[in-house]
Amino acid sequence: MAILTVSSHSALRLGTGLSLLAMLGACSEPLDLDMRGIMNGGFNTSDAARAATAPRPDPDNRGVISYPNYQVAVAQRGDTLATLARRVGLAPDELARYNGIQTGDSLRAGEVIALPRRVAEPSPATGAVTTGPIRPPSEVDITTLASDAIERSDPTPTTRAPQTGTEPVRHQVKRGETAFTISRLYNVSVRSLAEWNGLDSNFTLREGQYLLIPVATQAPPATTTASVAPGRGSPTPEPPSASQPLPAETPAPAAAAKPAATAAAKPVANVGQQTEASESKAAMSFPVQGTIIREYAKGRNDGIDIGASVGTTVKAASSGQVAAITTNTDGINILVVRHPDNLLTVYTHVEQISVAKGDAVSRGQAIARVGDFEPARVHFEVRKGFESVDPMNYLR
Repeated sequence: MAILTVSSHSALRLGTGLSLLAMLGACSEPLDLDMRGIMNGGFNTSDAARAATAPRPDPDNRGVISYPNYQVAVAQRGDTLATLARRVGLAPDELARYNGIQTGDSLRAGEVIALPRRVAEPSPATGAVTTGPIRPPSEVDITTLASDAIERSDPTPTTRAPQTGTEPVRHQVKRGETAFTISRLYNVSVRSLAEWNGLDSNFTLREGQYLLIPVATQAPPATTTASVAPGRGSPTPEPPSASQPLPAETPAPAAAAKPAATAAAKPVANVGQQTEASESKAAMSFPVQGTIIREYAKGRNDGIDIGASVGTTVKAASSGQVAAITTNTDGINILVVRHPDNLLTVYTHVEQISVAKGDAVSRGQAIARVGDFEPARVHFEVRKGFESVDPMNYLR
């Protein structure tokens, strides 16, 4: 009779696995712990291979995140369902029935609650940048971008760029589902699922709960390579010298080698420098001749400010089409020109605008004059799509 022997290390590992399975079998609640890597001792990278996800959008002051097809509310510290319901303007009983919880139940900070019907859209009055739901960048009207240009040019801006993004899938939890099964269903990490929905450290869910499925920022890899023990991976590539002889000539000594060309320094807007007529090879020309009084700083000043006398002619930085002419609540004019390659230029603090929406403009064409402000200046932005870029990269 053959005798089967098991090493003490393998027996311990097998016994541990069987004991854990027995404990799980005794539980009445559905569990879905990932056992990969426990029974065979291998390193597992399945979670890292899942699609990378974007952060959840910021709610307004009420906690509301609005999408075209639904809205949710994000709980704040100390909230109960009743206090959240009153803050967003819904009846507590209605909100409780829709989410399958009681009106007096406490909520975790960051927990997502589905709204059964639409409430007032986020707007500047509720702490949002713009009014309306979050939409894809391609659907954001150019005037939405322009309306925030004044605040971005303020010496102490406090606003953000309008939020854009993809509407996430909203999943309602069914009996027996767990955070692990749902994360695998949508191929996102359980950690991202927890962060988007304010789950606790145990990833606790309740039947009937609504979850936002994190939006992927990139597709997951098509294939993944299984983990292998050290020394058993893919073969080391053969060096070129193994198949081709080394060159006969001896390289020149390092001291005699020609110095590499120095990379051109990135252009910056030096505060106090005088603007000059841009070279013809530059992608754009300065919209006004004057002194740069404020440089580009992404998130703080999304353009440059050029000081010039009131009434100085403002010219189009590049050829394009006038996409928007609007004003803010203080009556300050905002002019936006669209250019090829998804570029936009924004001009503010201008008056006597001499073009209309839809007009074609040429580089250097007069489009307005410097307005009477303190200090008199033109705020000038360049945007690639809806992302600001340093104008000096185009002016030099």
